[in-house]
Amino acid sequence: MTEAAATAARQWGAGATASRLVTGTLDLHAELEAALAAFCGRPAALSFSTGYHANLSVVTALADDDTLIVSDAHVHASLVDACRLSRGRVMVVPHNDTVAVVDALATRTERRALVLVESIYSVLGDEAPLMELSAICSLTDAVLVVDEAHGMGVAGSGGRGLVHSVGLASHPRVIVSLTLSKALGSQGGAVLAQPELIEHVVNRARPFIYDTGLAPPAAGAALAALHVLDSEPERPARALECAARLAAAAGIDAPAGAVLSVPMAGPAEALAAQDDCAAAGVRVGCFRPPSVPDGVSRLRFTASSRLTDRQVDQACEAIAAVCR
Repeated sequence: MTEAAATAARQWGAGATASRLVTGTLDLHAELEAALAAFCGRPAALSFSTGYHANLSVVTALADDDTLIVSDAHVHASLVDACRLSRGRVMVVPHNDTVAVVDALATRTERRALVLVESIYSVLGDEAPLMELSAICSLTDAVLVVDEAHGMGVAGSGGRGLVHSVGLASHPRVIVSLTLSKALGSQGGAVLAQPELIEHVVNRARPFIYDTGLAPPAAGAALAALHVLDSEPERPARALECAARLAAAAGIDAPAGAVLSVPMAGPAEALAAQDDCAAAGVRVGCFRPPSVPDGVSRLRFTASSRLTDRQVDQACEAIAAVCR
């Protein structure tokens, strides 16, 4: 991947130099977008300089003052900010509560509606009930927006994500956003949807219109990572195997993806556990208020296909110790 990034930099330059609608669109962008769409089984794709911009773009481009936005309480901050920037009315529903989604949509007066979820939630590590949500959206004339940041490259057949795994890849009312900076190890983001919707985002989304295009080295690295996923489909399964072993050590259920969320009693306990893991040679994330809601302090481990059995054993020992 690093060599692919260097090759792209030598051929196209260190940056795209302009917005995509001026002179910033490169053949490399088109190649990456075609590869993303093909890999995930989606009709079309559009790349962005960050996954944050991808989420801002899809929501603000689709929502106006005649739109209801139903948002899961635990969506990523980028979707929260997208709701704030949109002109739509926002209703936040309890996490993974499909009844609350039905109730919100049933009482709407707006012509349009969006439902925002993550396929695998970044803090909790659990998965959304995508089939139920898709059925609800179909019955209520709503559009389901699924952030696959933690599904892409890990979940589903060959790492194609949960949307693909449950058979919704070709569904016209399902829009996928994702990041290139997690499983793909690069930087940037993308939206995958019907060509007509992609064209709408191109012409209406301010974070796309006025932002410099995705840097060529990042695009080249992401494209190379896709090729690795395609040629080495065992990698996602290895990551899930590592996640299951880590979960067993923590005494919790195996996660849907590579994110392992370990509840802590509070912020102080989470920080102390993080320090204990670091002392044992294991680097972990620590989520605590105000970046997450009160009462949701957690350690977050991220499994990787690159971890050796010895490294996983070391991490399991550290997890078991702090959980005790």
